[in-house]
Amino acid sequence: MRPEIQNILNELQKVIVGKQAALTKLLVAIFADGHILLDDVPGVGKTSIATAISRVMSLNYKRIQFTPDVLPSDITGFSVYNKETGKLTYMPGAAIGANILLGDEINRTSSKTQSALLEAMEECQVTVDGTTHALAHPFIVIATQNNVGTAGTQLLPFAQLDRFLMRLSLGYPDIAAQIAIIRDRQTTDPMESITQVVSLQDVINMQQDVQHVTIKDAVIKYIAELAEVSRSFDSIELGISPRGALFIAKTAKARAYVLGRDYVIPEDVREVMVDVCAHRIILSGQAKAAKITPEQVVQNLIQAVKMPDGI
Repeated sequence: MRPEIQNILNELQKVIVGKQAALTKLLVAIFADGHILLDDVPGVGKTSIATAISRVMSLNYKRIQFTPDVLPSDITGFSVYNKETGKLTYMPGAAIGANILLGDEINRTSSKTQSALLEAMEECQVTVDGTTHALAHPFIVIATQNNVGTAGTQLLPFAQLDRFLMRLSLGYPDIAAQIAIIRDRQTTDPMESITQVVSLQDVINMQQDVQHVTIKDAVIKYIAELAEVSRSFDSIELGISPRGALFIAKTAKARAYVLGRDYVIPEDVREVMVDVCAHRIILSGQAKAAKITPEQVVQNLIQAVKMPDGI
């Protein structure tokens, strides 16, 4: 692993204990300049991790707590009449100026408000009253949703799910990590002890370096074959889209970079497949009846496609 990225991980682990693999995946998504959906039970650190990342990487951080009464204009901004000038004045929403936008419990707001994020996530801009406003760069949405207590929640539209580069789950800590968490938080807040490791410009430079990671034609063909097979796979009704295939390549390049390589190997593709693809496929009725999870189906898909040799 690259030394500067290991330093980032060391700081993050002061707040999120015993979750190096999940934190590494989060950094992979950030260096790939992709949005992240954290889908997990309450209380495992989903919100804390976004705050910690912003501090360690010197990223401007904003948070919006989604509730049923949150409006699209809370995200995009709105115009108000200015009596002094006689013109409309733009009042920025939560997306403006943020490098990290935490959408907390995104599934508790309306579909209309969820959809307001689509332009921001895809085009890195918002449009209000016919005027387009550019967002900061990088602009990364870290959205959280709980998979328990779903009364009153709204499922994310499939088109919006497809905009998230990765869907991740932190899970519960093991017993040793739980002991450390309880002990360390008796008199101090670990969030106050973390320090900035890289600057905003460093993050931008690393994202640019990821773009230049080499991905050979044989690996590109492997990704294309995985996407093609998924579209006729027995357990899958709707397979991996062209955007999904692009995201696989993008994430594999970021994983290679984080691990200290300037080239992608087939194992990078295999390791990112579940996190990149499980939320962007629709299972067949037979698979749903058999209670097969999307993660299991993606693993079966990986086993069904031969990995290229000699790379």
